[in-house]
Amino acid sequence: MRFLLRHSPLKSLSAVHKSDHFLLNYHSKSNETLRCFLRSNKPIKALLHFRHRFRQNPSFVDSFSVLFAIKASTQKPSPFSGKQVHTLVIKLGFESVIQILTSLLQCYSVAGNIADARQVFDETHDKKNAVMWTAIIAAYVENGKPGEAIELFRRMEAEKIELDVVIVTVALSACADLGALEMGKRIHSYVQGKSGFAMDLSLRNALIDMYVKCGDIEKARKFFNGTKRKDVTTWTSMIIGHALNGQAEEALELFSKMKAADQRMPKICKNSTILPNDVTFIGVLMACSHAGLVEEGKQHFRSMVEEYNLKPRDAHFGCMVDTFCRAGLLKDAYEFIMNIPTKPNAVIWRTLLGACSVYGNIELGEEVQRKLVELDHDHVGDCIALSNIYASKGMWEKKTEARDRVTKRRVPGKSWIEFGTIMNEFVSGDDDHPKMGEICEILKCLALSTKSYDCSTGS
Repeated sequence: MRFLLRHSPLKSLSAVHKSDHFLLNYHSKSNETLRCFLRSNKPIKALLHFRHRFRQNPSFVDSFSVLFAIKASTQKPSPFSGKQVHTLVIKLGFESVIQILTSLLQCYSVAGNIADARQVFDETHDKKNAVMWTAIIAAYVENGKPGEAIELFRRMEAEKIELDVVIVTVALSACADLGALEMGKRIHSYVQGKSGFAMDLSLRNALIDMYVKCGDIEKARKFFNGTKRKDVTTWTSMIIGHALNGQAEEALELFSKMKAADQRMPKICKNSTILPNDVTFIGVLMACSHAGLVEEGKQHFRSMVEEYNLKPRDAHFGCMVDTFCRAGLLKDAYEFIMNIPTKPNAVIWRTLLGACSVYGNIELGEEVQRKLVELDHDHVGDCIALSNIYASKGMWEKKTEARDRVTKRRVPGKSWIEFGTIMNEFVSGDDDHPKMGEICEILKCLALSTKSYDCSTGS
C-alpha cells in the first residue's frame, strides 16, 4: 500500500482501493500456487516460485508466503534452505509471528540442525506457547537426544504451561527412548487425572510403548488389554514388546490374534486400521529369531511379501540373518545375504561376523570382514571381532595383525541411571562427574561386599 501511494501521489481514493484489491488478489493467487505445490509434494517448485515472486517485488511477499516457503524447506531439507528463509524472516520483520518461528524450528529439526532449532526457541523469549514447547521437545526426541527432551519437559512443567495430549505423548516417547520408567509413571499418573486424555489412542499407544521399552512388560500388556479400540500401532507395539523381552510365544500368539481381528472386520471396512504392516513383521521376525524358529521365520517372511504385498527393508533382512545366525546356520545366513536384491548394509554383515566369532568360523569371518572393509573401513569393532575369532583358535599372530589394523578408538559407551525422575548420564572413561569421588567410594564398598560374600559362601 505504501509502495502504491509513494509512486502515485495523485491517485484518487477509489484508484487506491482498486490497486489494493489487485494486491490482495495477487497475494491470494500466488499463495494458492505455493499451497498447491506443497500439497502435490513439489517443494522445489514452491521454493522457485517463492524466489521468483520475491525477486519481482519484495512487497508482494507476505507472512503466508514466508510460511509456505518454510514448509517447502521442511519437505526438502538442506543445510542452507532453512537459514536462507530465516534470514528473510528477520529482514521482513516477521520475528514476532509465532507460527513462522515454530515452523522455522521444525525446519531446522528435520534437517538435523538441533542447535539452530534451539536458538530459535531460546530467542523467542516471552512469546513461547505450548505448540513451540512441543516442537522443541519433539525436535530433541527425533534427533536422538531424549535426555535433553526430558529436561525441557521439566522446565515446561516448572513454568506452569498447560500440558495437552500432544506434548504428553512426545514426552512419553522421550521416556521410552531413555528408559526413564519413573518419569513415565509420573506422566501416566498425570494422564489418569485428566478426563479427556484417557480416550486418545495415540497417547495410549505411547504409554504401551513406554512401558515396553522400559522393561515393564506386564504393565504394558495390562494397559494393552484395557484398550478397547486398538489400531495397528497398538498391536505392533505389544508384539514388539513381547519379542524384545524374550517372550516369543506371546508375541506370535498376539500376532495370530491380530490377524484374526482383522479378518473379523466387515468387508466395507477393509481399509482396516489393524492390517499388519512392515513394522509389525519386524516384531514377528524378531520373535522367531529369539526363539530359534527358523522355518516359522521363513514362512512369515514369505507371507509378508506374498500375502501382504509388503516390500522388505533392511530391518527385515537383518532379522532373517539373525535368525539363521542364532541357529548356527552361518552358511544359510551368508547365502541369504548374497540373495538380497539391494546392497546389504554393514549392520547385516556385522550380524554374521558376530556369529562367526561365536562359532569360531575363521574362513567365513575373513570373507565377511573383507565385505565390511568395502562398506565401512573405519569401524573399530570389525577388526576386534575378527581378532577374537583368531584368539579363540589360538592364532595369536593373526590376532595381533588384526588388532594392529585398528587406527581409531571406539566411541565411548554411555549409560543412564534413573534416580527418582532424574536421569544421570555416565560415559565410559569420563571422570568429570561432580560426585565422582562419592561414586567411586560406593563402588569400592560394593566390590568389597561382593568379595566378602563370595568368601563366606565359598562360591
